[in-house]
Amino acid sequence: MSEARSILIVEDEPLIAMMLEDFLDSLGHKVVASCDSVSEALSQVEQGGFDVAIIDVQLKDGESVWPVADKLAETGKPFVVATGGHVEPPPAAHADAPTLTKPYTIDSIEPAIEEAMAR
Repeated sequence: MSEARSILIVEDEPLIAMMLEDFLDSLGHKVVASCDSVSEALSQVEQGGFDVAIIDVQLKDGESVWPVADKLAETGKPFVVATGGHVEPPPAAHADAPTLTKPYTIDSIEPAIEEAMAR
């Protein structure tokens, strides 16, 4: 395992968020917060206190996570984009962000986090 990280999760599906939290805990990481909306996530990014974020592309009511990605990039925080197969490509500014495809497997999480941290 690599270095333990503190992680912000942005995911609107409670069961998926809980599964991701369990996987991260099993991998030795600490979940700082789990947010289910852009406004909550932006507030959490402002507060800081995490090493890397895992952000779901599409939140409830079709809310796009890209404002959160913009803020993370602006503050220099690495992030992983989680997707269940969205149809629209990410904005050019985030096209090369590491991606974690749903359904998650525990084996796919660590490489995505390490790729984000290496950027």
